[in-house]
Amino acid sequence: MAIAFNGWLDGLTAAGIILSSAIFGLLSLYKSIKLKAKLLSIAGILSFFVGFLWLGPTTDFFLKLLTDNNIDPVQVYVILSYMWVAPALIFAMYLGGELLVPKYKWLLVGIYLALGVIFEMFLWFSPNQSFDHIEVLEVDGLIDASFNRGHLTFIMVAIFLVSALIVLGIGFAIKAKQSTGLLRKKFIYLSIANIIFVVCGALDSILTLPLTIGLVRLLMMTYALWMYLGLKT
Repeated sequence: MAIAFNGWLDGLTAAGIILSSAIFGLLSLYKSIKLKAKLLSIAGILSFFVGFLWLGPTTDFFLKLLTDNNIDPVQVYVILSYMWVAPALIFAMYLGGELLVPKYKWLLVGIYLALGVIFEMFLWFSPNQSFDHIEVLEVDGLIDASFNRGHLTFIMVAIFLVSALIVLGIGFAIKAKQSTGLLRKKFIYLSIANIIFVVCGALDSILTLPLTIGLVRLLMMTYALWMYLGLKT
């Protein structure tokens, strides 16, 4: 089965997110070493983890392109994609805690570390129950997966996204309103980055039209740029 147009759109946009995240992740790490800026290094690592959330479709696309085979077994597809949820969330909450509530930073990280471990256990040990289907689609030749919306893994992903929106998206927006000058601009950038991540992450899992998914992913490619702009100095 050849890769159809929808498959090319899916694979290339997923690869684009990984590439943009890697570029700005490396740039953030380089700048953090040069400036000795710890939070910028955290943002760089976070950018990598966020980009890796699209590792499943990217890997399947290039494997199909180069070998004419999909990922086998197909359960590896969802593990490649969602195993990065917990690491990304932990680094994001560390960053948010450091900037918003430094006194309670480790409490925030500890709570989401525990939730992340639970999520990873369900993902690794019950992928077939966590997803309604994980299969190669005839329409594009690539693997597609859909969450079982009644399973704990989906509920936890929803909780993680809402938490990121409240703590990071809205939290940074409130800090921006309370700040002035350059600091205000930086909090605005951080707020935009995290709102983009939450909205695009949610829409990517819900939408079915390839063109709309492609547009969502193009927006997602700007996530790491906004993070970098918010912390580069």
